[in-house]
Amino acid sequence: MRIQRILAMTATLACLAALPACEGDTATPASGAAPSSGVAAPAGGKGSTAVTLAGAQQYVRQFTNCDDLSAEPGDPRLPLTEFVGVGEWTVTQRGVCSDSAKDGELVFYIPSDMKEFQERYKRSILESSDGSRGLFSRVFVGKGFVVTPTSTESALALARSELRILYCNPSFGAPKGYKMDKALVEGCGLSDFVNTEDGKGSPNFETPQDPGGQKPGQPAQGSLGLARAGSVAELRELVGSSVDCTRFSTDPDTVAIESIDYAPVVEGNALDWGVTGRALCGEPGGAQRAHHLNWLDTVGDMKKLQTRAKAAQQADLKDDGKLRRTASRLLVGENVAVESNDPAVRFGLYQQQFLYLNCVPGFSAPTGYRLERARVEGCVLTNYDPENPVVGGN
Repeated sequence: MRIQRILAMTATLACLAALPACEGDTATPASGAAPSSGVAAPAGGKGSTAVTLAGAQQYVRQFTNCDDLSAEPGDPRLPLTEFVGVGEWTVTQRGVCSDSAKDGELVFYIPSDMKEFQERYKRSILESSDGSRGLFSRVFVGKGFVVTPTSTESALALARSELRILYCNPSFGAPKGYKMDKALVEGCGLSDFVNTEDGKGSPNFETPQDPGGQKPGQPAQGSLGLARAGSVAELRELVGSSVDCTRFSTDPDTVAIESIDYAPVVEGNALDWGVTGRALCGEPGGAQRAHHLNWLDTVGDMKKLQTRAKAAQQADLKDDGKLRRTASRLLVGENVAVESNDPAVRFGLYQQQFLYLNCVPGFSAPTGYRLERARVEGCVLTNYDPENPVVGGN
């Protein structure tokens, strides 16, 4: 597990490396009124008078400590990495103060054009090759100012104010019980939910739910259709366009092979997972390093397979809140499954009516992706891949 201080500074550096990812703009009230220039007026005041760093500090102090405010560009409390400064992204002032009780700092930005600021942030999220960029935003938006706390405790304190966190990652969805208001830029939202990789942010007791026909394009019950095959050989032929099965084996010893780069979902006796037939595609290694490993399964008990896979997925998440990149994801059909850690393979399988078993608490899929009921409670089947969103849709 990471040390809390390292987590806090990492979040800050990520935010400041692309400032909009850590900063936000104004919220639209739940009533649907048009967005204003901000969420919270400095020092709790009303109106849109000129914002100052001192005024922003005064407002923030109602909820958390903010001492020794400085606007010096060389202040050692600012991260050393590249970040947006005065004169960029319409930022006219930047400052930093300390929340020593929560072991962190708060960095302030005052942009002259909040909408442009949000637009630049959104662009940095969408242009990033990292599909998780912006999921753990610390960009709190106020009336005419933005503040980015480095400490999760500070963020939780600010979430109780009228400030809202700017989220522009399309895979983010606020859990039930939290706000998700409109931002000034289409495709972004403002929320009071503090999302963290280590689970120490806002409490989230929501688990993935079947859409029940409420999500556009989804069936009220049942499925839009899933892949099926009568045997391992038939499954190999079915997925041939997506999975390289030039090297193919059903030998139990070969199928049991895994490497530091490729970890299967099913481990031990496959029958205990409800799997009736199993094969390995790819180079299992030996003189050379293993590569392109994917496992094909015929399934006699899909509920048992999904139950065991859910437990394995949640065990993987316990360490740092993320799934290992070397761990395969389970894509299921009606009576078949494929285990793969290759995003390109998964993309091809989505087109062939396989869906990914996702059991991550609070997961949601953006409009346009499939989301169907799994055989086990707390999981869903989807073709949305949060780690590789570009290749996830139909």
